[in-house]
Amino acid sequence: MQCVILAAGRGTRMRPLTDTVPKPLIKVCGKSILDHIVEALPTEVDEIILVTNYLEDQIKEYCGDEFHGRTVRYVTQEDPSGGTGAALMCAKELVTGKFLFMYADDIHGATALAVVVGEDNAMLAMSTDSPEDFGILSLNDDRTLRGIVEKPKSGTEPSNLANIGGWVISPEIFDFAPEMNAELGEVLATDMITAYAAKYPIKVIEQDVWIPIGNPDQLAAAESILCPQSN
Repeated sequence: MQCVILAAGRGTRMRPLTDTVPKPLIKVCGKSILDHIVEALPTEVDEIILVTNYLEDQIKEYCGDEFHGRTVRYVTQEDPSGGTGAALMCAKELVTGKFLFMYADDIHGATALAVVVGEDNAMLAMSTDSPEDFGILSLNDDRTLRGIVEKPKSGTEPSNLANIGGWVISPEIFDFAPEMNAELGEVLATDMITAYAAKYPIKVIEQDVWIPIGNPDQLAAAESILCPQSN
């Protein structure tokens, strides 16, 4: 099984750390974020597809052709400002079957990852007390995904489940041509997945360990969680 990981962004919120190091290689407790991500992947994942751009030579040198016992292939997102949907589309020619799709700045618990890869179409989610900060899941009556509402206003949220990345989907996702999000000026993978979910029901699986690392405060929080003895 393949795992597509988006690792092309400039990581501007993590500056100055990312001035010279790509965000996926920032160290958390002595290991890069990518190390943490790949170490948690279930054994079913035997190939990683990294979508890269910013300081990509560092990522290629670090991961090589094999990383934690898994084959690695690379594809460059020529315009990383195009958004996550455009990044996902870059992997189209490399994907051969059902695959796991993740972001390179989210550390996930291994237990839920092992569950999600056993499904034909599924995604990870986590409950939150601040839905206005996340993409929030709207669910069908059978608790499959209906859609993702980005940062809903208080009182309008369709659930308390946040989109945290970690989807298992098929190559048919590429049939849902991404369109520019008028508000953000980007192509969003979540828009593609919402369209995909209307035809291919996506089971929602709750994750109990999710550590996002998008800015220095989150990096410090990750350190306190993963290596509290050093703090």
